[in-house]
Amino acid sequence: MKRRAALSTMGALALAGHRAFAQQPIVIKFSHVVTDDTPKGKGALKFRELAEKYTGGRVKVEVYPNSTLYKDKEELDALQTGSVQMLAPSTAKFRPIGVPEFEAMDLPFVFNGEEGYYKTVQGPIGSGLLKRLEAKGITGLAYWDNGFHMVSANRPLLMPADFQGLKVRISGSKIADLYFRKLGALPQIMAFSEVYHALQTGVVDGCENTPSNYWTQKFHEVQKHITVSNHAHLQYAVITNSKFWNGLPADVRGQLTKAMAEATQYTNSIAKQENVDALEKIKASGKTTLHYLDPQQRTAWVAALKPVYHEAEARVGKQVVDDLLKSAGIVA
Repeated sequence: MKRRAALSTMGALALAGHRAFAQQPIVIKFSHVVTDDTPKGKGALKFRELAEKYTGGRVKVEVYPNSTLYKDKEELDALQTGSVQMLAPSTAKFRPIGVPEFEAMDLPFVFNGEEGYYKTVQGPIGSGLLKRLEAKGITGLAYWDNGFHMVSANRPLLMPADFQGLKVRISGSKIADLYFRKLGALPQIMAFSEVYHALQTGVVDGCENTPSNYWTQKFHEVQKHITVSNHAHLQYAVITNSKFWNGLPADVRGQLTKAMAEATQYTNSIAKQENVDALEKIKASGKTTLHYLDPQQRTAWVAALKPVYHEAEARVGKQVVDDLLKSAGIVA
């Protein structure tokens, strides 16, 4: 009797332990390299809110902003090894893992404004690029917008010749490397978290980024001139580890898919306004001078950078370049 009671008690304890284990939330570590108050930062927080809401607490999302967990060069390896479950890197970051085609989205002047950008990422070009990640154990979930690039230095950058000899920080994109070299600049690959100090100390002379990133990272405080050039677009691909994603219960995966769709809509809806607001704040700060390209200057940029389209084919593939140019109505 005593033995039977003991076994019964042990069974009950084991069952209770199993239930407690089963009730442990699924943890998603979401790492990124910008601050919480950027469009991407706010998007990650919105996803956390919606994911935990729609799964009824079965999923816990831990957001690690501003390179607090991994820097640019480390995060993709961390995703592939399962150290993190979700990232939102710029699309320029996929070349090191063998998917260089994404860099074609960095080509200058290939999007006809925001409308042209959305037409591209929401169509066959965008979905086709995400599909290429599957062979690397990565599942693409969405594209998040962050707007068009500006460029800055401690001298005005209005004509192509103004770039001659400048050390310009780039994120690692081979396309950005191409077009800055075409302008006579010297591209320098550098982690996003190191840019402010590098600009402040003169390790690099300038950089490119979106207005919201200039404002939140305070780049405008250490650059005397910013040109609102809109020469290239910055977008992020929200990605997850395929093994992790496919291993989720089907209902949880569906709830997270819904959360991601709504977080994406939210992020993209605020990106444009965030950049407008950031430009106003930068202007009001009085710490830098904003320049806007006139038609003649823009034409000079477009002409100077047109050879990049053909040169990019060897790096990212002719097909994706042709697809982007056709979508934009550009004759190279």
